[in-house]
Amino acid sequence: MTEPAAEATVHSSPLAERHQALGAKMTTFGGWQMPLQYAGIIEEHLAVRERAGLFDLSHMGELFVEGPDAAAALSSALVSDPSKLAVGRAQYSMICAANGGILDDLIVYRLADERFLVVANAGNAPLVSDLLAQRVEPFRAILDDGSLATALCAVQGPRSIEIVTPLTGLDLAAIRYYGIAEGNVAGIPAMVARTGYTGEDGFEIFVETARAGELWDALWAAGQPAGMAPVGLGARDTLRLEAGMPLYGNDLDPSVNPYEANLGRVVGLDKPDDFVGRDALRRIAEAGPSRLLVGLTMTGRGIARHGYPVYAGERATGVVTSGTLSPTLGRAIALAYVAPGDAEPGTIVEVEIRAARVAAEVVPLPFYRRPR
Repeated sequence: MTEPAAEATVHSSPLAERHQALGAKMTTFGGWQMPLQYAGIIEEHLAVRERAGLFDLSHMGELFVEGPDAAAALSSALVSDPSKLAVGRAQYSMICAANGGILDDLIVYRLADERFLVVANAGNAPLVSDLLAQRVEPFRAILDDGSLATALCAVQGPRSIEIVTPLTGLDLAAIRYYGIAEGNVAGIPAMVARTGYTGEDGFEIFVETARAGELWDALWAAGQPAGMAPVGLGARDTLRLEAGMPLYGNDLDPSVNPYEANLGRVVGLDKPDDFVGRDALRRIAEAGPSRLLVGLTMTGRGIARHGYPVYAGERATGVVTSGTLSPTLGRAIALAYVAPGDAEPGTIVEVEIRAARVAAEVVPLPFYRRPR
C-alpha cells in the first residue's frame, strides 16, 4: 500500500476568526482559506459601488526588492521599467517566460530610491518569489519575501476616503491613483496605496501580520456609519470583471502573452535593460497577436462562463475566459479571446451556452467606469 501524496499547505488568513464571526462562507483560493461571501455577492458588490466595502487581501504576495541595483534588477526581471517610477508611485507590470507567456501580473511600488514592493497574486507568489530571486541575483539587490509577514486590507468604494481619513495623519487626498505613502493607520505602522481591483476609488493598507486584527477592527468600526460591508472573493470577481480587469488563471496564464491580452502598453521593448521574454515579445509585437481579449455583452438570453466557445458565423473564433451577470449593469457580460478580425467593437458573435448559440456584441472595455 502506497502512502498518500502530501497535500499542499493551505494558509489561514490572520483574520479568519473575524470572518467567521461575520458569517462568512469560506473557500480555498490560491492556497489560502479566504471568505467567498458574507451576506451575498450582489449585496456586497452594490455596497462597494454605492458606499464602501472592506476586503481581506492577506493572501496576496508581498516581495521586497532593495539595494543599489534594485531598479535595474526589476527592469531586467519584468516587462515594465520600474526604474522610471518616482518614489511613492506604482505601476502595473508582468513577469513573463522566455517565450513571452505571462507567469503573473503584478503591481510594483517604489518605496524609496533603492527599495521596491512587488505584489503578486496569491497562487503565483511562491513562483514569482523564486523567479525574482533568480533574476535579481546578478545585481546588487536582494529579495525579501514578506508574504507571510505582511497582511493587507482594502477599503474600496466612493466613501473610502471619508472612512480611512480619521484613522491616519496621512493626507490621503494627496496620494494619487497608483501612489503609495508610509505612515500610521489606527496607530499601526502601515503602507497605504491608492490602488484596487474593483474599478472604484479606495485604499490598500499593508501592515505586519501580527497587527492585522487591529487594523480590520479599526476600519470596520470607522466604516459602519458609512454603510460599509465586508466583501468576499465572489463580489471581488464581479467588481473586477465590470471594471475590465483580467484575473490570472482565467484571463491570463502562461499560454497568453501581453499583446493578446491588450496589455502591450505595459511592455518596455525600448527600455535600456534587457529582460526575460524581450525577443519573443518583440516578434509578437511586429507580427501582431493571433488573438485578442475583448469584452462581450450578451444580447441573447444566457450567461457566458469560462471555457464556453465563441463563434463568428459557423467559424470558431475563440473562447470565453470570464463571465457573469453584472449587478451594476443588469446584463450578462464576459471577457473572451477572439480572432483579431472579430475583435472590433460592434462585431456580433455567438457564445455556445448548453449546446445553444447565444448572440453577443463585442464592446469596448471597461464595462463600467466610476463617476468622476
